Amino acid sequence: MSASGGTRAIVAALLANLSIAVAKFVAFLFSGSSSMLAESVHSVADSGNQGLLLLGGKRAQREATPQHPFGFGRERYIYAFLVSIVLFSVGGMFALYEGYEKIKHPHELEHWYWPVGVLIFAIIAEGFSFRTAIKESNPLRGKKSWKDFIRHAKAPELPVVLLEDLGALVGLVLALVGVGLALLTGNGVWDGIGTLCIGILLILIALVLAAETKSLLLGEAAGAEVVQQIETAIVAGDTVTGIIHMRTLHLGPEELLVAAKIAVRHDGTATEIAAAINAAESRIREATPIARVIYLEPDIYSDYEAAKGPDPEATPGGPAAPPADH
Repeated sequence: MSASGGTRAIVAALLANLSIAVAKFVAFLFSGSSSMLAESVHSVADSGNQGLLLLGGKRAQREATPQHPFGFGRERYIYAFLVSIVLFSVGGMFALYEGYEKIKHPHELEHWYWPVGVLIFAIIAEGFSFRTAIKESNPLRGKKSWKDFIRHAKAPELPVVLLEDLGALVGLVLALVGVGLALLTGNGVWDGIGTLCIGILLILIALVLAAETKSLLLGEAAGAEVVQQIETAIVAGDTVTGIIHMRTLHLGPEELLVAAKIAVRHDGTATEIAAAINAAESRIREATPIARVIYLEPDIYSDYEAAKGPDPEATPGGPAAPPADH
């Protein structure tokens, strides 16, 4: 992910949500609309979430230490996961509670023009924020669908902002419908129903975010295209004859660990093999700049070991086959 692009989207969402939160809360004070209260809390939670994303990005830039030799890139995943928790609890659960209370104890809306005006303003502001997130995501998304982009993005910030903004826009429409029906029918229960719908929406988005960031926290491999680039770079030299097996792991959105056992010519000297490994590392870094940590282990390919199949305890292409009398 482009750090500047992600930051622009986060800042745009932060400014929009802060202004919207103030406007919604004022509308709630004048109208007593529970949808407005739920939406104002939602906007406050979203503002805090953007703050968490900015903090996570800042902390992830710290230099590696002896205790954390691979750096702090995964802090961005941790803070993105915290966003899903805040969205679930502060946003979704509060909206469900407020909606339930409004249905149980409905009352007529006062000064209806406040919530309607604020909702229209909020939809416009969130639309600009959503547009910024889409604009910053498109270069990274390429030809992928939005679903694939959100599911497979290694940088969490843009998917988080996209889902938050989408949820905010849909939630605003639900709030507008709830307020509108309450005004038309004179029954405040519709306001509570709109609030319940907002809560359900926020909880669903929070669960999606939690699932995706959990996968990143556990550790994801590089995408298929990146893996292909690395494999091509490794075998481009004369001394490396093939890849016995390889593992990749994202240490952060822009930091990749590459570990591979490579097949080398059996008649190569130690000097030649060392030079081949160094050259392969250089080719990997040139082809995939995010490959920051690379471990290459030379070996002689063995059909005997490879025949053991995908058993994780077997080492494909390990030492030569044992003598026949074994």
